[in-house]
Amino acid sequence: MEIALVIGLLIVAIILFATEKFSVDLITVGLLIVLTSLGILTPAEAFKGFGSDFIIMLASIFVVSGAMQKAGILEIIGEKFIRIPQKRIKWLPTYIMSTVSFTSAFMNNTTVTAMYVAPVVSMCRKLRISPSKLLMPVAFSSILGGTCTIIGTSTNIAVNAYLGKNGYPTFGMFDFSIIGLVMVVLGIIFMATVGAWLLPGRKEVNMVKELEKKHYFTEILVKSHSNLVGQKVRDTLLSLKGFKILNIIRDKQNTIANGYSVIEADDILLIEGNMEDLLKMKKALGIEIYSEALSPNDMVTDDIKIVEIFVTPTNDFVGQTIREAQFKRRFGLLVMAINREGHTLSDKIGDTEIKIGDRLLIQGPTVNIEYRRQRGDFTILQEYEFSKPKSNKNAVLTGSFFIGALILGTIEIIPLSIAFMLAAFLCVAFGCIKTDEAYQKIEWNLLVLIGGMTSFGIAMEKTGTASFLADHIISFFGSMGPMAVLSAFALLTVFLTQPMSNAAAAMVVLPVALKAAETMHANPITFALTVMLSASVSMITPFEPSCILVYGPGGYKFFDFVKVGSIISLILMIIVLIMAPWLYPL
Repeated sequence: MEIALVIGLLIVAIILFATEKFSVDLITVGLLIVLTSLGILTPAEAFKGFGSDFIIMLASIFVVSGAMQKAGILEIIGEKFIRIPQKRIKWLPTYIMSTVSFTSAFMNNTTVTAMYVAPVVSMCRKLRISPSKLLMPVAFSSILGGTCTIIGTSTNIAVNAYLGKNGYPTFGMFDFSIIGLVMVVLGIIFMATVGAWLLPGRKEVNMVKELEKKHYFTEILVKSHSNLVGQKVRDTLLSLKGFKILNIIRDKQNTIANGYSVIEADDILLIEGNMEDLLKMKKALGIEIYSEALSPNDMVTDDIKIVEIFVTPTNDFVGQTIREAQFKRRFGLLVMAINREGHTLSDKIGDTEIKIGDRLLIQGPTVNIEYRRQRGDFTILQEYEFSKPKSNKNAVLTGSFFIGALILGTIEIIPLSIAFMLAAFLCVAFGCIKTDEAYQKIEWNLLVLIGGMTSFGIAMEKTGTASFLADHIISFFGSMGPMAVLSAFALLTVFLTQPMSNAAAAMVVLPVALKAAETMHANPITFALTVMLSASVSMITPFEPSCILVYGPGGYKFFDFVKVGSIISLILMIIVLIMAPWLYPL
């Protein structure tokens, strides 16, 4: 009965992870509540996964990475790589992938991808290269770089945490680096040859021109007798009829309108909407139309400009609607359109939820845009400029703390988790990052996922579910030998990573794989390593976070990832199945 319940909960969890109806941390906590309520887990067992030192290490890495971002270290890395002489263009994919892979070996994949998207797009525009030729290689190389070290990706840390909690030997910093390096090299060779031929060469979507096709922009003069006088923007008949009041020009001062802006006589309003409807309302409103077909470019002045920004996981408005994010109030900026997966959205965008990888077309005062760029509130895609390090002192300190943690943990002077916790502590203590900023940089949902799924693994082990599933897999593939079973788990992991996060997929498969290894008297570490690395071969669909980030800016279609990603995933999975048993014999 308990086995049936756990399997049922596992199926429900996989479906919920795949559909993303709820956040991964909420799903995980829900699982633990159900398991505890049914008496399958004790409260101590339910919380056991959260007591791992690897959880502390992952949280510490997030803090140190945040401090490195704040200090401008990542900007320095990006600036060095982006300044490519014209004569080296043919080596550009190789150069970019090598740089991204190296960076990703020591930092979160998604963070690294987000860091490189804007400069790559900017470079493509200057060199007149299609971004679609380079952005997928950026995403793939960030994924592959994460396979080189134990801290390269959260999946590696999650698997290591599970092994440590359940009495298995754990991996050191560079224990499997040789496999990761081979995967990186083969990935670069593939993308520079076959991949380059398969990648599309699509033109980048020009959001301004797209907006021109769909909407008219016009200027209207508010006469003294107009019923608009004294009204708030949000209460006007124009707003109620679906028009957007974008700007108010008053006494030669051009300002961004918001819902609470009060209209005065002789104001010039820049509005967006259907011209026919406006002409019908002209007399009733008491307005005079200045021009009937303005271009968005006409809305750019010395004080006001239009730019594109790129939404990354670090933006705190991800998951909010444009209205909820309050761009006008917080940033003094107006969101004119959203480009998502190559399609420009401009109708009723106030209720559109902002997602990672979106491109937002915004208008606002030049000084506001520049201030927000320098603060790092968002990344501007067009005419990308590198921010100068905010503090050379902090850059040196943060870099030293990070390298020190790597050295101390690698040569085992102190445990790896303590080394990175020390680095995080020093970053906060020396003012490289504020305490509240440090907490904001930690991806709590991921920590909950890892801790909770570790405890779910305890439930699978305790109830015999892991043994039950392992026995059935062995009965099907066992006659063909341990390699066949190992291959089955690799395929299962790759399959599950398509709808699920890599870490979640690995944590679902791992308990069963370890039990299967023990049943066959094979090396469980070989199975753990295979599951861990297979989870990083998530390139068949664009659902992996790094791939999502490049989907829109690259102008990709779903099949582009299937076409390129399936081939490279197959090659890399074969490498894993050859080298994992070689490094850790079965």
